[in-house]
Amino acid sequence: MTADKDNKVSCGLCSRRDERDLASLSALEMPSRCGTAVRIFTTTLFAAVVLFAILLAYVTGYQFIHTEQHHLSFGLYGAILFLHLLLQSLFAYLEHRRMRSPARPQHLRRSVALCIAAYQEDPDYLRKCLRSVRRISFPGLKVVLVVDGNRPEDAYMMEIFQEVMGSAEQAGSMVWKGNYHSDGGVGEGGRGGGGGGGGRVNVEEAARVARIVRGCRYSCIMQEWGGKREVMYTAFKALGETVDYVQVCDSDTVLDPACTIEMLKILEEDPEVGAVGGDVQILNKYDSWISFLSSVRYWMAFNVERACQSYFGCVQCISGPLGMYRNSLLQQFLEPWYHQTFLGSKCSFGDDRHLTNRVLSFGYKTKYTARSQCQTETPTRYLRWLNQQTRWSKSYFREWLYNALWFHKHSLWMTYESVVTGFFPFFLVATVIHLFYRGRLWNILLFLLTVQLVGMVKATYACFLRGSLVMIFMSLYSLLYMSSLLPAKIFALFTINKAGWGTSGRRKIVVNFIGAIPVTVWACILLGGVAYTIYCETQEPFNETEKALLIAGTILYACYWLILLVLYLAIVAKRCNKREEQYHLPYAEA
Repeated sequence: MTADKDNKVSCGLCSRRDERDLASLSALEMPSRCGTAVRIFTTTLFAAVVLFAILLAYVTGYQFIHTEQHHLSFGLYGAILFLHLLLQSLFAYLEHRRMRSPARPQHLRRSVALCIAAYQEDPDYLRKCLRSVRRISFPGLKVVLVVDGNRPEDAYMMEIFQEVMGSAEQAGSMVWKGNYHSDGGVGEGGRGGGGGGGGRVNVEEAARVARIVRGCRYSCIMQEWGGKREVMYTAFKALGETVDYVQVCDSDTVLDPACTIEMLKILEEDPEVGAVGGDVQILNKYDSWISFLSSVRYWMAFNVERACQSYFGCVQCISGPLGMYRNSLLQQFLEPWYHQTFLGSKCSFGDDRHLTNRVLSFGYKTKYTARSQCQTETPTRYLRWLNQQTRWSKSYFREWLYNALWFHKHSLWMTYESVVTGFFPFFLVATVIHLFYRGRLWNILLFLLTVQLVGMVKATYACFLRGSLVMIFMSLYSLLYMSSLLPAKIFALFTINKAGWGTSGRRKIVVNFIGAIPVTVWACILLGGVAYTIYCETQEPFNETEKALLIAGTILYACYWLILLVLYLAIVAKRCNKREEQYHLPYAEA
C-alpha cells in the first residue's frame, strides 16, 4: 500500500512538473509569436505606406518649383526617385569602404565543393573555366562538373574535363543514363521513384554517382537532360553533408584564384550569413555593342545595387556564376527548392534567385563582396540578350512574391527597395504613354533629356566609385532600357508561367524571335504617340518660348549623342572583335 501511494505521489509530481514545463514553454512561445505578428504587421504597413506615398506623388503631380508655363518643373515624384538614388549610392559607398578594410587573420580549415553546371557549352569557354578552377588558391577544393545531357554529342564536355582535370589525382567521371528524378529515379529521401528492375538499376547508379562525387577530388557526371535546376540538384544531392560550404559556378565562367577564399571569409566572419556572392564581370565584353553595354550594366548592378543590399544583409540574388552557400543550410531546403511550383507549374528558371530566397526565408543574411571576382559570357546578339532579360524578368516577378513573405525577417530596406524597384516599371510605362500622347513635342523631348540626364548622373557616380572613365557609357544603357528592357519586363509578367531555357546553349546558338514581339508593339505605341503629337502641333503654332526650348533641347540632345558616339568609336569600337584584348584580368589568361 505504501509503495502504491508513493508511486501515485511520484506520478502526480511528474504530471504537475510536465504541466509546468508545458506552461513555461507556451509562455516562451507566446512572446515570440506576438513579436513575429508585430513585425509582419509593421513591415506590411511600411510597404503600404511607401507604395501609397509614391502613388500619391505620381498621381497628384505636386511640383516644388516650375516655370511660368510649366515647361520645366521639379516635383515630389522626382524628389522621391532622386532620394532613392542618393541613398542607394551612399550605402553602396559605405559597403565598399567596409570591404576594403583589412580582414582579421583567420584559420580557414573548412571544406568547400565547387559545383559547375554545363549545358552545350562552347569548348573554348569550358576549357578556360576548368583551367581557372585548377588555379584557385584554396587547398583541397572539391570540384563537381555536372553535364546536362548524356548523348554522344555531349561527350566532348567530359573529354575536355578529362583533358584539363584528368591528370590530377583522385579524378573520376561517369555517364549516368538517368538522373535523380527520371523514371525509376531516386526521389526525396533516397527512395526509388519507379518500380521493377529499372528502379533498382537507377538507385544503384545514383549511389555510384554519390560515391564518385564524395570520393574523388575532381568528378564529372553526364546525366539525362533535365534543365539547370536538375543539374544543380545532382551536385548538391550527391555531395550531401560531406562539405561545409558549396560554391556554384557556370561553365562559361573564368574564376579569379582568390574568389573562393574571399567568399569564405565573409561566411566565417558572421555565422548569421547564409550565402555570399561575388563581382561578376563580362568575359566577352568587346564582342559587340550589346555585350559592352552589358559589361557596364553588370558593374553597376553588382557594385552599386547589390553592394547597397549587402550593407543591410539582404542581397536578393546570389548570381549563378559566382556564389557560395552554407551546405548545412542548403541541405535543409534542397527538396523544396527543387520541387518549386508556381501557378500549378514546375519552375524551370530563376534557380539562383530562388536559392537566395530560400536562404532569406530562414532569416539568414546574404552578402556581396567585390573582393571575389569572375568573368562570364554574355549574349552578343540583340535577340539572344532580349530573351535572356525576359527570362530573368519572369523569375524576378515570381520571386518578388515569394520574397515578400519574408520581409519581416530582414531590414526594412529590403521591403522599401522591393516596393520601389518592383513597381517602378509600371510607373515608367504610364509616364511614357502619358507624355507621348499629350500632344506637345516639348514633353517628349524633355522626357528624353531627363532619361539621359539621370543616366549621366549615375554614370558619373560609377566613374568615381570605379575610378574608370569607361563607366560614362553607362548612360547609353538608359536608352536600351527604355526601348527594349522595359517592354520585355511587361511581356515577362504576362508570360510568367511559360517555361524554357530562354537562351540556347553556347555551342549552337538558336535564334528565338519571340522576344522581338513586345519590343515591336512598344515601338508602334511610341511612334503612334509621336505621330499624334506632330498632328496636334500642326493645328496650333508654337509660341516663341516653345520654339526656343525645342531648338535648345534638340541641340543639347544631339550634342550628347554626338559626343558619346565619338567616344564610343574612339575607345570601344576599335577594340571590338579583337579577342586577344578582351581578357584584361590576369586570371582570364587561363
